[in-house]
Amino acid sequence: MINAILFDFDGTLLNRDESVKKFITNQYDRLHQWVGHVPKETYVARFIELDKRGYVWKDKVYQQLTRECQITGLTWEALLKDYLHEFKHHCVPYDGLIQMLERLKSRNILLGIISNGFGQFQLDNIKALGIAEYFNVILISEWEGIKKPNPKIFNRALKKLNVSSSQTIFVGDHPENDVYAAQHVGITGIWKKDLQWDNVQADYTIQQLGELPQIITNLNEQ
Repeated sequence: MINAILFDFDGTLLNRDESVKKFITNQYDRLHQWVGHVPKETYVARFIELDKRGYVWKDKVYQQLTRECQITGLTWEALLKDYLHEFKHHCVPYDGLIQMLERLKSRNILLGIISNGFGQFQLDNIKALGIAEYFNVILISEWEGIKKPNPKIFNRALKKLNVSSSQTIFVGDHPENDVYAAQHVGITGIWKKDLQWDNVQADYTIQQLGELPQIITNLNEQ
C-alpha cells in the first residue's frame, strides 16, 4: 500500500527551464542600462548555457558572464544578489501540479519534497508556486547537510513521515540523483521523463504529473 510520495523539485514540480528563461529575460530588461550593449539573445543564451540546468551555481555563472560580456558598472555579486531576490517571481509550475496535489491529499497520502540546493532560495521557490502547505515534510540539502543521491536524506524523509520504503514512491527527473537513489533504499522510483536522458531503468515513467494518481491507484489495487 502506497502511503507516501516524495518529490524532487527542480525539473519535477518546477518547470525550471521555463522559469530560468523568464527570469534571465526579465533581468536583461530590468538591467538594460548595464547589460544593453550585449544582444539580449546572447545574454539569455549564454546564461542558460553556463547554468547547465542548475548544476553550476550562479556565482560562477555570473563571474564568467561578466567577463565574457564585458559588463562594467555592475558586479557579478550584484547580479547574483538580483538572481537570489528575483528568481522566485518567475517560477513556472508544470501543468496540472495543483490538481495532482489536491487529488493525492484527498486520499490522505503523505507528501514530501527532497531537493538539492540552497535552503531559503529553494523554499522561496516552493512557496512561489503556492504548494508548500501540501507537503508534510520538505528537506533541502543545504539545511540537511546531505544531498541526493546520499541514501541518508531519503531515510531521513521516511523517518519524518513515519513510513517504510515499501510504502513510498519517489518522483524525479534525474536518473541517478532521484530514481536510482530512491530505488537503492527500497523506494519505488518513478521517472518524470526528461529528454536529456533515455533508457532510464525506473519502476514507472510519466510524461505528465497528472498520470501519477492513476499509478498510485494501480499500485494499491495490486
